Amino acid sequence: MDDRKYGTCFFEQYAQISLSALLGREFETLVNRDRPDLQSPDGKSFGIEVTRAMEESKSAEQALLKDVAGLTKGEDDDDFGLILESGYAYGLRGDKYIGLKELSYWRMALPLRRIIESKVAKVANGFYGHFDKMGLFVFSKDDLRETDALKALNYTLGLQKYLEIRYNRLYLADVNDLFVCNLDDGISTAARLIRYKVSQAQRRDFYQEALRRQGGR
Repeated sequence: MDDRKYGTCFFEQYAQISLSALLGREFETLVNRDRPDLQSPDGKSFGIEVTRAMEESKSAEQALLKDVAGLTKGEDDDDFGLILESGYAYGLRGDKYIGLKELSYWRMALPLRRIIESKVAKVANGFYGHFDKMGLFVFSKDDLRETDALKALNYTLGLQKYLEIRYNRLYLADVNDLFVCNLDDGISTAARLIRYKVSQAQRRDFYQEALRRQGGR
């Protein structure tokens, strides 16, 4: 596995694992590459770009504030030990802590609308190549409500309305939910958005499997 900057590979693996567990076996065969990050083995059937979003005010306010190597060192539980050892907190302790290896990942995040706009422009100009179907998976550091997901869905539909190359699916993930947005033409409004709840046990499983695939445990 290639060593991606900012620990992005952990999140790409986490995305695939959660998609496979929540949506089905079609995601199990995706391979971790670049442009886009997850691809079908044939390099043309299906591609998913994985990215992250966070409100800028949140980045300043929370500092990426809870770097686990510092203020919280005295806490004593198994999850905290895993975070210190691995450098990743996402999936174990909600959105409260950020591990050393993922600190830069979140520092590079843009607000949701801006990251969607950027990624839609890139897919439209062929930056990710040409796939039969394309997905955009966005990790959110902020908790998302269904209304937030609907706004992102409608915003993406508006941006893509006249584009030849575009995303077929938008996946929005916060630590407790996965929102799956269908961006294909001819879909009724009621069928465009499905919300999948993610339990604490599932988050822990996703986390540990993502580490295992990196050879981290």
